[in-house]
Amino acid sequence: MSDDAQADAGTAEGQGPVEISEDLARHLENKREELFEKLEIRDEFPSEVLAEAEARTEGVQAEISDEIDERRDLRDLTTWTTDPIDAQDFDDALSIEEREDEYVLWVHIADVTHYVNPETAMWDEAVERGNTVYLPGYTIHMLPPVLAETVCSLVPNEERLAHTVEMHLDKEHLSYETIDIYKSVIESDERLTYSQAETRLEEPDAPLHEENKLVYELADRMHEQRKADGSLVLNPSRDRAHTIIEECMLKANKAVTHELMWNRGVEAMYRVHPQPSPDEWSKALQEIQDLDGVSIPGSTWDDPRKAVNATLEEAPGRQLDKIQWAVMKVMPRAKYMNDPFGGHHALNFEIYGHFTSPIRRLSDLINHWIVYQNDVPENLIELCDRASDKQKDAEQCEREYKTFLQEVGLDPMAVNNRGIEVVDEAEAEKTL
Repeated sequence: MSDDAQADAGTAEGQGPVEISEDLARHLENKREELFEKLEIRDEFPSEVLAEAEARTEGVQAEISDEIDERRDLRDLTTWTTDPIDAQDFDDALSIEEREDEYVLWVHIADVTHYVNPETAMWDEAVERGNTVYLPGYTIHMLPPVLAETVCSLVPNEERLAHTVEMHLDKEHLSYETIDIYKSVIESDERLTYSQAETRLEEPDAPLHEENKLVYELADRMHEQRKADGSLVLNPSRDRAHTIIEECMLKANKAVTHELMWNRGVEAMYRVHPQPSPDEWSKALQEIQDLDGVSIPGSTWDDPRKAVNATLEEAPGRQLDKIQWAVMKVMPRAKYMNDPFGGHHALNFEIYGHFTSPIRRLSDLINHWIVYQNDVPENLIELCDRASDKQKDAEQCEREYKTFLQEVGLDPMAVNNRGIEVVDEAEAEKTL
């Protein structure tokens, strides 16, 4: 068994799917259909959308060859993706270099708008859906998988069209010296799972070890800097691979909206997160302080976000969920707006928007189009409202479906991590 295979064997994915009876499978299907109807979530794609997606996956290589002269050719740049083991599409890839007085970080995102634009039925369908809905063991995609999992997936050793955010970062402060966003052609060298990325960080002789080590050092610094600036970090024990992806995507998302707002003066679809009132924050902090074995450091009470961060780092593990829940209860919903009014409270960013997941979020798809066109769709406000509403529907659907799974004796996390296999009654009874 290879080291990478061994790293994956100890995880939930290595345990095989959760087995259920045909009867229970029908129950789950009925529940999903009931939720989809209630929340107006469309499961099946119209035939015209599927046909259009299918047509865009033909003659890919010739199309990329035709495009190379119009784009930056980054095929020789060391590039890789890092995703969960069960990811079906890889829409973001990284490259990094350390130079004498700067870091250069490239975040490459699948160029979805090359295939999906306002003239296409796929665009209209994406607006209808608003986002991909992830239920344990079941996914309702925003874009047809035939497109998302082929030409828009940055698979290794295949040329792909990308939208690259190239950031030159000052070594001392990690601030943006320059931001360049452009269309590119890339070729990923490898697809890593999170556990493989952890293994690579451990092994000096492994491929991509140096690149992962360098990008982790940068991501760790960005993470600490973000916390020091007052960004709320509700999950303090995240592993290194997740830290890399989270921090690099945050940096790229921030760079794109920064560029649109300050350098181009163009509106975008911003992610706005209002702050709780001082009373609500006080209530949350009091609830946290009253937990057994938990103490909020006195020096941090003035900034509730820093108070929560400091408390989570010191609190006993058994209380983490309760601390997180006390905070979540008072947090207003984040929403999409065409004005960054008030910024993003939890992240403590004045300006923030989404760019790095155009396969699964309408907001990112719209921002790709705005960056490319240097202009905004006429109905931007309507699109912001649509994306906000559909995200709310998706979250409600996920919440209700998870509750239902628990009611019928299934563990949503196990179903999510391992998937489901339908077996005959006798087999299913053994496992439940």
